[in-house]
Amino acid sequence: MVIKSKNDTVFEVFVFLLVLLVGLVCLVPVMYVVSVSLTPIEEKLRSGGFLLIPRKITFSAYRQVLGGKEFLPALWVTVKVTVIGTFLQLVATLLFAYPLSRTNLPGRKLITKLVVFTMLFSAGMIPLYLVVKGTHLLNTLWSMIIPSLINVYNLIIMKAFFEGLPGELFESARIDGAGEMTVLLKVALPLSMPIIMTIGLYYGVEQWNTYMRAVLYVSKDSLQPLQVVLRRLLAMAASTDILEEEIIPTETLQMANVVLSTLPLVCIYPFIQKYFVRGTLAGAVKG
Repeated sequence: MVIKSKNDTVFEVFVFLLVLLVGLVCLVPVMYVVSVSLTPIEEKLRSGGFLLIPRKITFSAYRQVLGGKEFLPALWVTVKVTVIGTFLQLVATLLFAYPLSRTNLPGRKLITKLVVFTMLFSAGMIPLYLVVKGTHLLNTLWSMIIPSLINVYNLIIMKAFFEGLPGELFESARIDGAGEMTVLLKVALPLSMPIIMTIGLYYGVEQWNTYMRAVLYVSKDSLQPLQVVLRRLLAMAASTDILEEEIIPTETLQMANVVLSTLPLVCIYPFIQKYFVRGTLAGAVKG
């Protein structure tokens, strides 16, 4: 039995209170968003505009958002962009990071410096738009995927993870006659699930929240993703007459939109949390 000293007990209590405080700081804004989205206007006014646990609940804001003709098509567009985009981004990042992690790659240092250079300097919005236009990607789903196919930060994290894998495993596979693609698929990939899930979460959140690329490259209403449509619905709600705004305030619609747009990611995260923590720590071992 381990006997704790008085200093250890005080330290543990301090850490517990600190973690509890940080948890409350993170939880209160979430509770506020959900509460406002479910609170009737009369109770919101009675409480002075701030409450965490409503006494009465109404789903009128959710019914208005979900009942719109644009919501479900926009949701389907966002799901397609997220699934296809995340898959292609993972494949591209994987096929780029693995060769850069091998020390016998000719010109490895130069290529790495060029990659980092693109992280510091970019061509800008107008040249990128001209490239998208010149490649005939305007008003297509690909215009929201291809321009952001590889994120340099995620590439560096995945490269650092591959560099941390035991080199003896790769040498053993090569001695057995395996080629580089076989080594990647049979040796590297099974060991890389933490970093793949971590980078996949990064890419998935990025694609799910696609907004600026859709505004710049997509003008067809049928191809607008969820974030653009929700922004349009909020603008329409803010410009309605006073009577309608009293029934469903603009702030209530905003909070309902926030909940609906973040709920899928919140539901997915607990299933990949263990991979996320392991992948982030492993990818940060080497720089």
